[in-house]
Amino acid sequence: MSELQILVNGLVLGSLYACMAVGFSLVWGVLNVINMLHGSFIVLGAYISFFLYRHAGVHPFISVPIAAAALFALGYALQRGAINRVVARPVLTTLTLTFGLDMLAYNLMILAFSATPVRIILDLGRVEAAGVVVPVDRLAAMLLALLLTAVLYAVMRGSKIGRAIVAVRMDRDAATLMGIRVERIYATTFALGALMAGAAGAMLALIFPISPTMSGQYLGKVFIVCVLGGLGNVPGALAGGFVLGLVEAFAGVYLGPQNAMTMGYLLMLLLLLVRPTGLMGRKGYE
Repeated sequence: MSELQILVNGLVLGSLYACMAVGFSLVWGVLNVINMLHGSFIVLGAYISFFLYRHAGVHPFISVPIAAAALFALGYALQRGAINRVVARPVLTTLTLTFGLDMLAYNLMILAFSATPVRIILDLGRVEAAGVVVPVDRLAAMLLALLLTAVLYAVMRGSKIGRAIVAVRMDRDAATLMGIRVERIYATTFALGALMAGAAGAMLALIFPISPTMSGQYLGKVFIVCVLGGLGNVPGALAGGFVLGLVEAFAGVYLGPQNAMTMGYLLMLLLLLVRPTGLMGRKGYE
């Protein structure tokens, strides 16, 4: 396999990893909540897309906004109903709560879907250029993931709700004094994180087999991306996603697929030693 082909494969993976991780990074950076549910949100988004395609004939790309909307509603309800009650307590408390909710979600998905992997089979052909071959479904998933990430960035930079989220991230007390309803912003931020996870899961179902047992693996990947890129900002998640995608692509070819994720963890540990804020993080949000 040529280096150019590996590079393209890594960029495709990286765009999906960025879409997976940007919501997790936002929740961690704004709420100071390590959302252990995030991997389950990704898997649930994938199953929504899978069942819509199998039982209702909904095209997988059309099901992406449906999965995103469903996860947004679920995330908002969970934050307002449970997580908001302990959000001001030490981070270990919120981590324990989201871990317990994740265990509940995992077991419910095992009961509902079983642990047998499933996948959406959608042959849209392939694109060939300069000796590089990319399946159209992967290329479309990459472009859609980048589009969603760009939309979130635009919302954060140019909308009223985005500016409110940034204000709460910078100084919660000052934001409260300015009239911002912090509880609502927390719920919206958590819901946006779940939305991005659901959308990413719907796209991942086109490329990889899905199973409730994959939630822990996806959670591990978003941890790596957030550490690499830095917390609380969209460009950081994008940078971290591309770095992890490229590392896994090259390591998978030259060191074996079984070692690809190991290299990602090693890179994360190395970066924690030399730059704890990540590639694009700022001091104060680590």
